Amino acid sequence: MKPAPIKNRVTEMTGVDYPILQAPMGWIARAQLASAVSNAGAMGIIETSSGDFEAIKGEVAKMHEMTDKPFGMNVALAFVKGTNVIDFVIEQDIKFVTTSSGSPDLCTRVFQEAGIKVFHVVPTLDMALKALDAGVDGLVVEGGEGGGFKNPRPVSTMVLLPLIRERTEVPIIAAGGICDGPTMAAAFAMGAEGVQLGTAMLSCADSPVHPNWKNAIYEGKETDTVFLNQQGRPALRAMRTERTGELELMGQFQPFEHMANILDLYFGGDLEAAIPLTGQVMGRINEARSAEEIVETTMEGFHSCLASLQVQYA
Repeated sequence: MKPAPIKNRVTEMTGVDYPILQAPMGWIARAQLASAVSNAGAMGIIETSSGDFEAIKGEVAKMHEMTDKPFGMNVALAFVKGTNVIDFVIEQDIKFVTTSSGSPDLCTRVFQEAGIKVFHVVPTLDMALKALDAGVDGLVVEGGEGGGFKNPRPVSTMVLLPLIRERTEVPIIAAGGICDGPTMAAAFAMGAEGVQLGTAMLSCADSPVHPNWKNAIYEGKETDTVFLNQQGRPALRAMRTERTGELELMGQFQPFEHMANILDLYFGGDLEAAIPLTGQVMGRINEARSAEEIVETTMEGFHSCLASLQVQYA
């Protein structure tokens, strides 16, 4: 039997059974992965951070064919300048978006007038308060242990999430270091009403990335990521490779110069071709599972963890 659906503000806003989002990873968060997540009862997200807007349009069309369940889009504002992405999202009858890489002032009201809920991704309290001033419906609070582009001064989820919860009333989706039921339960204990999974979905059986990257995650340790470009912007958390090990010694560099051959890494399996963005939680992931299995076991583990705590400490 499937786990019982959860009813809270995140599931009400998104229309999904389970308040689990798949992270909007560039080139990866497309129809193959996102439809599997949505069909499992969680929220599949289509990315725009690749900047390949024509391809993204095709992926959204595929989503409408591959699932009849709700799905969302991430609008990575810095990567879709000069496109009609806002109009496109509205035309697709999508009811949920996350925004990132820029000010949500640019699109929040327009989306909301079209009946779309907007959650903005934030790595600090100051950015969370600015997003609230823009009128967003909720926040994706992203701790520094997660993979991908980061604030140069990372704050862990365990510090950042309750800090922002204390100062806000909107629903929060927690990201960074989350991959299963216990970590989801911990996030909820600190005030979240949903979680976002990145590395767990990147490495799942439904992910389109090359097996070399997935296998490196399964075999990796919690210490096998590096935090890069701390004196520049954006900073990045990535898997430790020969390339990223050398970059770790540099306080500042141009990250996008090292992403030029990203497709050779993502889909060709050459881990030295670019920077493999990966979270610390790779140390807890050691096998290939489907997106459906990840969603269902996360929910089962979440309920089991809550029940165990209730028995032990009530």
